[in-house]
Amino acid sequence: MRPEKKPYPQRRVTTALLLAAGTGSRLLPLTKKSPKCLTLVNEMSILERLIKSLNQNGFKRLVVVTGHLEDCIRNFLKTRAGNLTIEYVFSPLYKTTNNIYSLWMARDIINEPFLLIESDLVFDPSLLTEMLYPDRIAIAGMKPWLNGSTVTINASNTINAFYSDAINGSGGVRYKTVNIYSLSVSSWYLVIEKLNQFILAGRVNDYYEKVFKQLVIEKTLSLEAVFFDHKPWYEIDTVEDLASAERLFPSKVSQPFYTLGTNYFKDTDLPVRKKVLQGSLYAQS
Repeated sequence: MRPEKKPYPQRRVTTALLLAAGTGSRLLPLTKKSPKCLTLVNEMSILERLIKSLNQNGFKRLVVVTGHLEDCIRNFLKTRAGNLTIEYVFSPLYKTTNNIYSLWMARDIINEPFLLIESDLVFDPSLLTEMLYPDRIAIAGMKPWLNGSTVTINASNTINAFYSDAINGSGGVRYKTVNIYSLSVSSWYLVIEKLNQFILAGRVNDYYEKVFKQLVIEKTLSLEAVFFDHKPWYEIDTVEDLASAERLFPSKVSQPFYTLGTNYFKDTDLPVRKKVLQGSLYAQS
């Protein structure tokens, strides 16, 4: 049985930080000429879905850490920001660093509670409702196809450990991290301090979850779990993931990306093109 939810604090989060610097190499050829966040899930991009979700949930400011094809992101957001004020931080080492470096790049531009989110997530906008208050982490029950970082929770519904895999051990039931966090100012300052230590040590290719893991071990960071199981969400890293996401988020007008025609893939070799087309067709089955 899940523990009862804590009462909401008074101050809610209205700033979001989007990490969108990566090259999205596992999603090639779709990311060859377009950043990962502009990948279409049916006829709407990941980024446009996020912007709609943030506006719907009353966010006012969005900071985007860019890198790969950053001009595409800037041009896209010029006319699609809605009520959001958009600010950018460019990560010049995006080709040789991981998301820990992208998060570190935002250390000077954010000084308020904020929502941290990755640029490869699609989700039902209502799932953000419980993430609008500081020091929370989005998690979900494990599924056979999920991989990556996991957490365990205690009786108070807070995270007691981070893990780099999904294997259950003596630590208790594992839950998948959704890669959406909300942080208070005090927690953010603790994160920055630890980020500085990692970067100074040359650990620019780590995941920022390692920072969170260490702070949880030190008992200086407390994150309340928010479950994302009751509505659809998906993390898109590969063309197979994209196929699954299209199945979860069907379009009102049926126009998945494979209808763009084979000329769209003219710069790719035939085996990859075939794989992409098959993956998207599978999403419609």
